[in-house]
Amino acid sequence: MRATLVALSVLLASCAPSSSDEVVQPAGQSSWRSESPAPSARTEVTATRLGRTIYVAGGFVPDGNTTTARVDVYSIDDDTWTRGPRLPVAVNHAMSATVGGRAYVVGGFRGPGLSRPTRRASVLRGGSWRRLPRMPAPRAAAAAVGMRGKLWVVGGVTGDGHARKTLVFDPDTRRWSRRPGLRVPRNHLGLARYRNRLYAVGGRAGAGNLDTFERYNPRRRRWKRLTAVPTERSGNGAAATSSGLIVAVGGEGPDGTIGEVDAWDVGARRWRTLPDMPTPRHGLGVVSLGADVFALSGGPEPGFAFSAANEVLTVR
Repeated sequence: MRATLVALSVLLASCAPSSSDEVVQPAGQSSWRSESPAPSARTEVTATRLGRTIYVAGGFVPDGNTTTARVDVYSIDDDTWTRGPRLPVAVNHAMSATVGGRAYVVGGFRGPGLSRPTRRASVLRGGSWRRLPRMPAPRAAAAAVGMRGKLWVVGGVTGDGHARKTLVFDPDTRRWSRRPGLRVPRNHLGLARYRNRLYAVGGRAGAGNLDTFERYNPRRRRWKRLTAVPTERSGNGAAATSSGLIVAVGGEGPDGTIGEVDAWDVGARRWRTLPDMPTPRHGLGVVSLGADVFALSGGPEPGFAFSAANEVLTVR
């Protein structure tokens, strides 16, 4: 899997940390807890939160590393899982987000394996996934969030190399548009939104993991490099807490999966460390609700490994 991903990527110049700001050690009593595991073990999933439920979609399953259209739905209040409507097509490395009270799943590889990135986009409406206008270009191994009533798709690969533009879907007009791409094009990154800013964390370019951290200002239509992530990572997720922390979770590096959790304090403009993941994973789904950050499924070892883990970090 690693070799295939290298073949898909475009090798970039190395990205050195932008400053040597202090990294603050763990504060308060932040802690992880384990909740009910998902019904199926998977990796390279996508996940999004809709109200107090979380949709975990697509990815690889252990049966011959098959790509799946399966969707599992987790109730935060009840700590229970149910089966959701299957995606229109089976995808791995897809992207998902919630906009205007609706869940969206876009892009990904249709397979076999890491081939055939797709332009497909779907929205969950009336208990089933409805097709949307296709993206302007294929996209996989990117990240997505909802912001200002629109769906934003950042980074990833197109089949011919790294994506150079951010894609934005407007549900009102049902049209896609383009915005400036990352200053450092990359795939397998984490993405979070906080107060109408996008934060892109880590990722991969060529064979190397990155410590790159960028913020997007939609009014200025510009990405800006910020202080580098303390832990180089790719295959990670990211989510924002209500207190203004951009939390980078999971991923893989040269020594295996990454347990370290890094959090950017938006107000203080510095990184702090949070408790390590109980089950380090890559290719996982990461979403937040208030002070809680959920880490779902993913591979506990580099390459094709599978987990049903559902672990929650409460940040204090």
